[in-house]
Amino acid sequence: MNINNLITELVNYGIDKGLVDTADIIYVTNRLLELFKLNSYKKEDTHNTRDIHLILNDMLDYAVEKGFIEDTITNRDLFDTKIMGLITPAPSVIRSEFTKRYENSPQDATKFYYDFSRATNYIRNDRIAKDEKWTSDTEFGLMDITINLSKPEKDPRDIAKAAQGINTEKSDYPACLLCHENEGYAGHFSHPARQNHRIIPITLSGESYYMQYSPYVYYNEHCIIFNEKHTPMKIDKACFAKLLDFVRQFPHYTAGSNADLPIVGGSILTHDHFQGGGYEFAMVRAPYETEFTMKEYPGVHAGTIKWPLSTIRLQSENIEELVEASAQILSIWRGYTDEEAFILAETDGTPHNTITPIARKRGDLFEIDLVLRNNITTEEYPLGVYHPHQKYHHIKRENIGLIEVMGLAVLPARLKKEMAALEDAILTGKDLRNDEQTAPHADWAEEWMKKYDNLTADNIHKIVQDEIADVFSHVLEDAGVYKRNDEGRLAFKRFINQFAE
Repeated sequence: MNINNLITELVNYGIDKGLVDTADIIYVTNRLLELFKLNSYKKEDTHNTRDIHLILNDMLDYAVEKGFIEDTITNRDLFDTKIMGLITPAPSVIRSEFTKRYENSPQDATKFYYDFSRATNYIRNDRIAKDEKWTSDTEFGLMDITINLSKPEKDPRDIAKAAQGINTEKSDYPACLLCHENEGYAGHFSHPARQNHRIIPITLSGESYYMQYSPYVYYNEHCIIFNEKHTPMKIDKACFAKLLDFVRQFPHYTAGSNADLPIVGGSILTHDHFQGGGYEFAMVRAPYETEFTMKEYPGVHAGTIKWPLSTIRLQSENIEELVEASAQILSIWRGYTDEEAFILAETDGTPHNTITPIARKRGDLFEIDLVLRNNITTEEYPLGVYHPHQKYHHIKRENIGLIEVMGLAVLPARLKKEMAALEDAILTGKDLRNDEQTAPHADWAEEWMKKYDNLTADNIHKIVQDEIADVFSHVLEDAGVYKRNDEGRLAFKRFINQFAE
């Protein structure tokens, strides 16, 4: 490997992507020479346009060969981010460009920022391309399914070193993966490097927040909006105001929040944050099933929607009115108990009721979906009564967070191999229970196989995908506090009668 060629190629890539200004070519080159411990350099007469991950892979192989790093996933990720940090412009440059483009249009600003985040390899395009994605029609419309293959498995050597505390900083800086102190942070074995990370400051209802994109985007322009302060998540009136203020400023984006209680909440409850992006989820296409008028807010168009989770949709041209109406529903729900429907506001002082809110702009209307959540557990359902039930754990047993609530399943990587093994076993007539990869799926597969007269190599993959989507819709129904039957609808109406005419 000719390191001179690779440095030239990387600098050319930076120029092409707008990361390196022509005035900075020599400066950036010299910083790369320092990193690779080179005292001289001959610029190669080349202008290669390979993808960034190919350039970086060759640079990493060179670093391994020279003994700069050990050849493990974590070491390679730390080092390639360090490389990219040398050609990534300073935060002030990116913020200035974002602001200038926002004056033209919010879409122009976010497109610039998203393209930039991909160009710097902060969003690792080559890994995300490995995710298996499809859509399938269900009772609730076209659902999005993804098997998450983009997060690499940990190398055993890295796990051992982390466990021993080798090269691992024990500190509260940054306090978590969302804190704004991550911008430019070098990282270590237990914390990803972020030298190529740049964040955009925004103001929501008078409070300081930042916007960034998710490194492992689950959908188009999957962004994270996080509080400047490391403060716990909380669903309250202020949360609704901030979500609606965000879609006011970025009307082409959706914004929502995970709930603020364990089981029904997200993976990070210690740092107040929202998620959004430029994607139309299945939920947005769900029609109203019932409509009602709120006693104190007659100007708000209110109703329930055809969706597996119990959801109240509110619409208005007036943000303040929507915030007040949402806050009233939340306040009532927090303290609401209906023992007949097994809705308990609290047990032994532990609260159970909360809301997953999602805001968007629909034409001239502001819209917010309030998804009712409850995290109570029982001996029969130790993971949660309103959580994926045991019969579906072979497909999905993790919490139903914001992204799933909106209709996009994020399924574990293990399913890729397990479904391939299942398809082969079905086509070859193998006993599904004799293989550890297919045994957990045997009852489920034998149930749906009866529906199909002819399973072939041409149709089996799509059939399995559709059946997985069907499971996902049932998983969402499990998470719904009011079931979609006569008894559930009556119970839902009893709650709505608390604030509706």
